[in-house]
Amino acid sequence: MGGNAFSAIINPNEPVTYKNPVIPGFFSDPSVCRVGDDYYLVTSTFEYFPGVPVFHSKDLVNWELIGYCIDRPTQLPKGLNIFACTIRHHNGTFYMITTNVGAGGNFYVTATNPAGPWSDPIWIEAGGIDPDLFFDDDGKVYVISSTFELHEVDIKTGKFISEGRKVWNGTGGRYPEGPHIYKKDGFYYIMAAEGGTEEAHSETIARSKNIWGPYNSNPANPILTHCNAAGQGNPIQGVGHADIINAHDGSWWIVFHGYRSVGGTHHTLGRETCLAPVSWPKNGWPVVNGNGTVTVEMTCPTLPLKPFPAKPARTDFSAEKPDLEWNFLRYPSMENYSLTARKGFLRLTGSEQTIEDRKSPTFIGRRAQDMYFTAVTQVEFNPSKANEEAGMIILNNGTHFDILIKQSKGKRVAVARFRSGSVVHESGETI
Repeated sequence: MGGNAFSAIINPNEPVTYKNPVIPGFFSDPSVCRVGDDYYLVTSTFEYFPGVPVFHSKDLVNWELIGYCIDRPTQLPKGLNIFACTIRHHNGTFYMITTNVGAGGNFYVTATNPAGPWSDPIWIEAGGIDPDLFFDDDGKVYVISSTFELHEVDIKTGKFISEGRKVWNGTGGRYPEGPHIYKKDGFYYIMAAEGGTEEAHSETIARSKNIWGPYNSNPANPILTHCNAAGQGNPIQGVGHADIINAHDGSWWIVFHGYRSVGGTHHTLGRETCLAPVSWPKNGWPVVNGNGTVTVEMTCPTLPLKPFPAKPARTDFSAEKPDLEWNFLRYPSMENYSLTARKGFLRLTGSEQTIEDRKSPTFIGRRAQDMYFTAVTQVEFNPSKANEEAGMIILNNGTHFDILIKQSKGKRVAVARFRSGSVVHESGETI
């Protein structure tokens, strides 16, 4: 069986209730693979470092962060802008393939331990974004990306060993992305996201008896979307960018992202990883959760649940390096960060770079995972110049709220600031 082939459906488990998202916070574009009864999942990270988190699960519902695929600047010395990833396992090796937009293109890295270390990149010439690796039963390996152009590839070198061929056009939705190839019951399936990443997001699928096509689209496309009457008013919107997995008990599942809306289509936490069951009726087309929509509370048979111990919400910075949950903006200048200069404190040394710059400011943060939360920190900072400031930030793309300390007219001032593009509102008082 190929690295993406599946077996029969057997799921004797009793229905239980779990909640979406199964990985809360800005973990978008999920991809998943299985090794025995262990599951590994990766997501995109864009400008944040380390890049491409790796999660582990025993039940597809409970996940634990175990490492990152991109954890050293020497892997991608030209910069960091990681789009959607695919993770696969074949003959004892893990493969993670992705796109570094604007700084090299498509590449994959390998590891024998999913927690790392991962190799330096092997670059491939495929155009488009969001590449996928498919390991066929006959030992051949293929790459496909958002262009739907298929190539056979030498997995040792990343070199193409066949001419490329565009094998599908999608169903006509805008911004197709994130294709994956699967094989089941003699059919090759291509599944992809269409419609953009907001409320029109969807997942579509096509199949062929030959990997090179022609591919016929599912008459019931899209197989997953909330851009319809059934999904209207659902607290989870923008569902799509999915990957299918056949569990070790024979059951089928789909991981995908969606965002929890805050009134209409507004959302603050980004796209989060969700989970839903998949069935295969006699016509051979996959059906997601019975009707192609999902809910926050999902009640269905699952694998036996095996939760991990809850991670503490509090960080006291007593370790020699930050917990895995902490991230930097782009490649950090590590001389600006110290956990040893003063035990129990994180010492940050300011730089000329700001949050608005396309470089790396002195910043360390973690993803918000709840719509409502309280964040508290202790800051010791005595600015000596008017352009020096330090504090706490809530960041969402280019928009941010800041609570910080700065100097104004020779005095130490506590400031609350909102910035969205060129719009800035600020107020403060002397402390």
